[in-house]
Amino acid sequence: MLKARVRGRGSRHLLARGRPPIAGMMLIRFLLALLAVCIPAAASAQTDAPFAPHMRAFAALDAKAMPAPGGILFLGSSSITFWSTLAADFPGLPVLNRGVGGSMIADSVRYADRVVLPYKPRTIVFYAGDNDIAAGHAPEQVLADFQALVDVVHTTLPQTRILFVSIKPSIKRWAEIADIRRANALIAAYTAQTPQLGFIDIFPAMLGPDGLPRPELFLPDGLHMTRPGYLIWRDAILPYLQ
Repeated sequence: MLKARVRGRGSRHLLARGRPPIAGMMLIRFLLALLAVCIPAAASAQTDAPFAPHMRAFAALDAKAMPAPGGILFLGSSSITFWSTLAADFPGLPVLNRGVGGSMIADSVRYADRVVLPYKPRTIVFYAGDNDIAAGHAPEQVLADFQALVDVVHTTLPQTRILFVSIKPSIKRWAEIADIRRANALIAAYTAQTPQLGFIDIFPAMLGPDGLPRPELFLPDGLHMTRPGYLIWRDAILPYLQ
């Protein structure tokens, strides 16, 4: 009877608030962290979908030349993947690109044992979240997924700094701008609580005088960035790496 009563209260809370109760969110974070740490690298092809080709490509690169530990890992979605000038933009710094186009924050949690932990990075520069918002995830869920990533990394690498690059304003995703702003605010407040975390706000520099995304910063798809967009990111990120 006790279990039934507890479940009933949780259900009423969910309906009243429109989001899972705090205890439920904490349980989700814990389970995500546990799965990411415990699932072996030799998972089945079905389990690896839809990013199995990326994981195989990264494994092949590592087999040829494993990056030295203590580097700077750029991790996240396509805005990281397409940063082809990363090494030139951060000369003299041991940068490594492990972006996965189309991924959401939970995917980085899921594959942390392959794209984070083996490299033992001293710093992670992380960008993701706009795919999450576009998929209908609430800002609170975006925060919870990032917290799960932090939990996974810091369980094994407690000294690694994790820098969250704010979710960018884009032409294509402007209809979701309220949720993007909310997610950024939640993550900025969360990262301010821990010295090993940071928040890099590229949002204002990507807006024009009219308060809208600057068209010259985007490719024709209105989502992915041109070289001037990456220069804004470079200038914002570099002070955190020196």
